[in-house]
Amino acid sequence: MQSAEIELKFPLSDPAALQARLPQLGFRLDTPRTFEHNTLYDTATRDLRAQTQLLRIRQYGDLCTVTHKRMPDQTPSETRYKVRIETETTVADGHALSEIFQQLGYVPVFTYEKFRTEWSHTTEKSAHLVIDETPIGNYVELEGPPEWIDRTIAELNIDPATCLTDSYGKLFLDWKQRTGSSAEHLTFAAISSPVLTSR
Repeated sequence: MQSAEIELKFPLSDPAALQARLPQLGFRLDTPRTFEHNTLYDTATRDLRAQTQLLRIRQYGDLCTVTHKRMPDQTPSETRYKVRIETETTVADGHALSEIFQQLGYVPVFTYEKFRTEWSHTTEKSAHLVIDETPIGNYVELEGPPEWIDRTIAELNIDPATCLTDSYGKLFLDWKQRTGSSAEHLTFAAISSPVLTSR
């Protein structure tokens, strides 16, 4: 399936407190806290990254998906949001697909992990909220129409200045620069003591 992905992130200090409020704001829990493992693939010369493209295999609980992301054909008029064209489908065997990628010259270049909890909105069917607990802190991702994103940020009393469009790869690189960490991947094994992120 291909679709335009419009989203914003913001850091979160207390996932439990936020989740206690979500049902009152029209959210329904879709997927309880589930471990997620992501591997990004690229050529040895990082051709996909140079073209602002992403090729990913994700294992989320029992579900394995392959995703390709690229920039829209036309530059979005509103740049406050992260906008990507996303093509995604489920796959039966992620290890087999990884082998195919590598035979075609796409090798694993970055791994990141998190625990993700997914919520959908009862009235805005195309919108959802996810809570990601990563080794470098907790984040909320809001995905849906821009008006819904703005309304939800206001309802949650989130300062718009704290909202981000950065990928987890970019957040990881920024964290490494701040902390001096030598970790190469955003995994719980590489970063033994999770910390909360502040901006």
